Amino acid sequence: MIRGNLQRFALAAALAGSFALIGCSKKVAKVTPPPPPPPAAPTATLAASPGVINQGQSTQLTWRTTNATDVTIAGLGELSASGSRSITPSSSMTYTLVAKGPGGTQDASTRVTVNPVAAQATPAPEPTEQELFARNIKDVFFDFDKYNVRSDEVPVTQNNASFLVGHPDIKLMVQGHCDDRGSEEYNLALGVSRANSVKKALEQQGVNESRITTISYGKERPFCTQDDEQCWQENRRDHFVFQQ
Repeated sequence: MIRGNLQRFALAAALAGSFALIGCSKKVAKVTPPPPPPPAAPTATLAASPGVINQGQSTQLTWRTTNATDVTIAGLGELSASGSRSITPSSSMTYTLVAKGPGGTQDASTRVTVNPVAAQATPAPEPTEQELFARNIKDVFFDFDKYNVRSDEVPVTQNNASFLVGHPDIKLMVQGHCDDRGSEEYNLALGVSRANSVKKALEQQGVNESRITTISYGKERPFCTQDDEQCWQENRRDHFVFQQ
């Protein structure tokens, strides 16, 4: 009887052990690892030194980026991740850097101010002696039927002489002119007297006589063709011509 009980106990223990083993062999659920972090966003800086220049001068652009695979600056093209470049802009402008990478895009800008340089005026060419002669030598006018230099025309002869003394290489012709009253012969003679009168005045004020020639046109070459006193006055003159 006792032996039979022992056998039943042993069988029950074996069965219990088998169930325990079956329970331990149950599969455990796998743990899913967390996803990798997203790529880091690019960073970018851009600076110009100096930021203000005069036209024609240069400045240095310096940039620095991280996490970027594509770096560009408009007008300069593709660039390395970090670096510097000398530029000479002709006018003020803003430079913008664009840094692109797996983590996105980042911009950076800097302004370069270019001060215009005032254009230097081209100096006017020195006037020729002939141009100076035309600016400074004035005609001398006479009264009707007279050849002596009027008192109010004396300063004109003095100024003419002063210019000629200061320009000793200039030669000139003094032309005697008359109005159209009187005969042609008379006015030719009067024109000679007027030209010689002014020539003498110039010589007295230091102009060498070898530089002066005279001619009379009488009434042949009028400066004015109206038949009135104002026009006649314009024709009673000594006119000066530059000579080579």
